[in-house]
Amino acid sequence: MDDEQLLRYSRHIMLPQLGYEGQQKLLNAHVLIIGLGGLGSPASMYLSSAGVGQLTLVDHDSVELTNLQRQIVHRNQNIGTTKVSSAKKNLTDINPDIKINTIQHTLDETQLKQQVALADVVLDATDNFETRFAINKACIAQKKPLVSGAAIRFEGQITVVDPRVNSCPCYSCLYPDRGETEETCSENGILAPVVGVIGSLQALEAIKIICGIGEPLYGRLLLFDALLQQWRTMSFKKDPGCPVCGDVDRTSMQSGT
Repeated sequence: MDDEQLLRYSRHIMLPQLGYEGQQKLLNAHVLIIGLGGLGSPASMYLSSAGVGQLTLVDHDSVELTNLQRQIVHRNQNIGTTKVSSAKKNLTDINPDIKINTIQHTLDETQLKQQVALADVVLDATDNFETRFAINKACIAQKKPLVSGAAIRFEGQITVVDPRVNSCPCYSCLYPDRGETEETCSENGILAPVVGVIGSLQALEAIKIICGIGEPLYGRLLLFDALLQQWRTMSFKKDPGCPVCGDVDRTSMQSGT
């Protein structure tokens, strides 16, 4: 790190659990963020400001007026532009020291596996089950940690999947793919700060995984009720019969390594 970087990240470096070594790990890291909406916005902003050296942003959509109520990485002048280009510009304004790649289309199965393989951590900030199951499957196949978040109305949730940890369940252990009809924010609404809370936690979990600090949310689903200002934790176990991770031979690794 040069002198400017040492100054920029000085509050991280002061933390004994993080220090110079942890900050260097962040600078060397590559995070894939799929979805630049309500969750991906705060997550990308905190990861860029924290000094994650490379971000790959994936979103096929463009910025609309209705997005600006909660998708805080975008600005009014970005309406009509692609979300990835909007996010890249504004994240570069936050921290010009990092590299940002953009992908302006939905990834097919092969492309998804390729992008996941290139990343150190994957953030699922999407809003539909089909994509979440696909991301989970790709992360299991490529043995990459996944931070999955979701939010609707006044509620949010987050969990972490890490196929490098032998006992860690995956997203399909928690939510079997049965083709249920899903609810969307466009049909049910969302209180803006709720996605801010969950997206920020996604960035936090990614940083913990990269730096090998604390206890990531392995086998735990953290549930947030904004109206009651209440948190609940639901533990869940790996399903031996899970079609995604149940029959995958993995070597147990220490958390965060």
